[in-house]
Amino acid sequence: MGTKFSEDVIPLADLKVNPGRVVKHAIDAHRPVLLTSRGRGVAVVQSVHDYEAAEEERAFMRAVVAGLADLEAGRELSLAEAKARLSLK
Repeated sequence: MGTKFSEDVIPLADLKVNPGRVVKHAIDAHRPVLLTSRGRGVAVVQSVHDYEAAEEERAFMRAVVAGLADLEAGRELSLAEAKARLSLK
């Protein structure tokens, strides 16, 4: 989901003139739109679906990193131990 600078960088004035076009572009392209003011980035417009998907991916990656840290620190259980703690057969 990389930014295409030729398409996804839009002056803030364009958002003020035609906000629907900017939002439609973000939804259709599945990429965030970078809004600029005086040549500097000031905000990002992204579809809700793409935002939620990215948040889920970040949460998953944080869980993987935490799990790897637990393994490295010796905080692990066998499958049998985990089932016993959860009262599963």
